[in-house]
Amino acid sequence: MKKVILGLSGGVDSAVALIKLKDNYNVKACFMRNWDSLTNKDVLGNPTIDDEICAQEVDYQDAKKVSNQLGVELLRVDFIEEYWDRVFKYFISEYEKGRTPNPDILCNNEIKFKAFLDYALNQETDYIAMGHYARKGYIDGLPVLLRAKDQNKDQTYFLSQLTTKQLEKALFPIGDMTKDEVRQLAKRHQLTVSDKKDSTGICFIGERHFNDFLKNYLPAQKGQMKTLDGNYIKDHEGLIFYTIGQRKGLGIGGLKDYDLEPWFVIGKDIKTNTLYVGQGYHHAYLYSNRCIVKDVVWRDSKSLDKSYSAKFRYRSKDVKVELKWIDDYTLEVVYPAKERAVTPGQAAAFYSGEVCVGGGFIDAVYYNEERRKY
Repeated sequence: MKKVILGLSGGVDSAVALIKLKDNYNVKACFMRNWDSLTNKDVLGNPTIDDEICAQEVDYQDAKKVSNQLGVELLRVDFIEEYWDRVFKYFISEYEKGRTPNPDILCNNEIKFKAFLDYALNQETDYIAMGHYARKGYIDGLPVLLRAKDQNKDQTYFLSQLTTKQLEKALFPIGDMTKDEVRQLAKRHQLTVSDKKDSTGICFIGERHFNDFLKNYLPAQKGQMKTLDGNYIKDHEGLIFYTIGQRKGLGIGGLKDYDLEPWFVIGKDIKTNTLYVGQGYHHAYLYSNRCIVKDVVWRDSKSLDKSYSAKFRYRSKDVKVELKWIDDYTLEVVYPAKERAVTPGQAAAFYSGEVCVGGGFIDAVYYNEERRKY
């Protein structure tokens, strides 16, 4: 039988993926540890703010229970240095630029499907497997990434930047299942994680307040919060704490000379340290109809001779787009129907029907020829 190493996270999805693999592959499981929560130090030896054992250590104990229940060997590998160098440094540098990065996508690109894949291949393994909600198929002999059966859980957005070589070596055993079916199968096998809640957030932050975490790595510089026409509203706590389209946490309400509509973040100016705000969910400045996407990984014809759609954030609706290559790794993306809060630093995933054909990172956003202050 072909050899597979499954990334076992300690959650129900990867546990059920292990069940699905057992009968058809020579399978081992592996828990990936990406953040040094036991020593309370990062890879450079600097203290972190982990006052409690990180959730990943709880997850490891759950992974051990699952592997024992299913009679599968569990390996453990540390990618702390790789995560710091390839994911966390990028995460911090993007926040320094006033952007909103997505570390989950970079973790897939650089850790799960690169560092872990290299580790598995060194073990003379044929494939790696993950508990992602996605499917793999083949067209003209080449692997393609397909949307999951459960559209509400589909994770192809997070996998959009995998290369064809990475995809060739990947298996997604639960891609043809719904979340309910996954939990039912886990219960039939009496797995201890069958009712475990889905993880949220980022491991190195855990359940802590996100802003408190960022303060340990980036100096927060207070500045002015203004409307687009230059009216001063109040001071903000630091541009790193705000993202385009954000409503909560602005602390604005009941201002004289303004109506009662809610306020939203509609722009940033990193040079002047200004946060722009406006009233109304559908504020015109939140909408764009064109963006530039860089660092594109593309798994389809470069001729762009199909109809394409895009997702600009996880679980957002598909947006019909027109694509044009600027260079080998940069796309101009036009969406005539307009879209709200397309945000630099976030990913854009591209689709042709059920096939996710690629993705990249949003670099600049425009309405017609006007560049938004994002």
